[in-house]
Amino acid sequence: MTVVYFDSPMSDDDRRRKLFGGDLFVYSPTRHSLELVAFAREMAEEAFAPHFPPDAQHHLAGRAYVDVLAGLKPAFINHPRSKELVAGMLADLGADLAQTYFDVPRLRTMTSEYLNAGLTLQFESHRDTWFSAPMSQINFWMPVYDVEEANVMAFHPPYFANGVRNSSRDYNYGEWVAHGRTAAAQQIDTETRKQPEAEEEIQREPDIRVITPPGGILIFSGAQLHTTVPNTSGKTRFSIDFRAVNRRDVEERAGAANVDSGCTGTTLGDFLRATDLTQLPPELISSYDTVPA
Repeated sequence: MTVVYFDSPMSDDDRRRKLFGGDLFVYSPTRHSLELVAFAREMAEEAFAPHFPPDAQHHLAGRAYVDVLAGLKPAFINHPRSKELVAGMLADLGADLAQTYFDVPRLRTMTSEYLNAGLTLQFESHRDTWFSAPMSQINFWMPVYDVEEANVMAFHPPYFANGVRNSSRDYNYGEWVAHGRTAAAQQIDTETRKQPEAEEEIQREPDIRVITPPGGILIFSGAQLHTTVPNTSGKTRFSIDFRAVNRRDVEERAGAANVDSGCTGTTLGDFLRATDLTQLPPELISSYDTVPA
């Protein structure tokens, strides 16, 4: 059974335990989530001017569209204001900022029956833990503009405790950072980079799709199997996501059960403490940094 909690007053410690068990949490927009969405809109609308960002795909050729994203996305990711607002969001949601570490917030763009590679890649069914994420990782997601059931994510709860045959055994995060991530802007019409994927048919229905207003927050475990719904809405979906871990969970190896992830390496070096943007201790990161057999 998967429970969806709405605006729960539960403590962060109890919430993480529920998330590690496969439940979902949804929150109304908070002060800082609305500010983060407004900041993303400001940057996107300036970058795509004179076109409204969700409609810009109908006005730009593929290369021109990707060129806009190649400037917009790193500018948003690396802006100090983005990190400041993420820390504020975590505080809004009751997280212990001294123990909480997050990675940079990413601005995602899922076009509608247009591009599907590189900076516009729409992910097939996967778990983040196939991509070298720790089992204690918690994901935060929110729409920037209005979304609908035809352009959000679908969760597949029956697979939370049941493994899926997949190719994560071939994935190492360090190799991806060195060779895969940097090639994103060169992927226009076809995705050629090798990433983890399911190697068996996924029963995708019934699924769970969560619709929130812009700035509404969806929280789920990095071990949740989920799929980017094929976007047939006619508009590009703009969303923001980031991940977080609690240091105690990392130290204690707490988290969701690993039912099928065989990847190597770790993303923990990307996480920054919400209070001062320092990394986790090097020895703690290295204890997760497995290498290919």
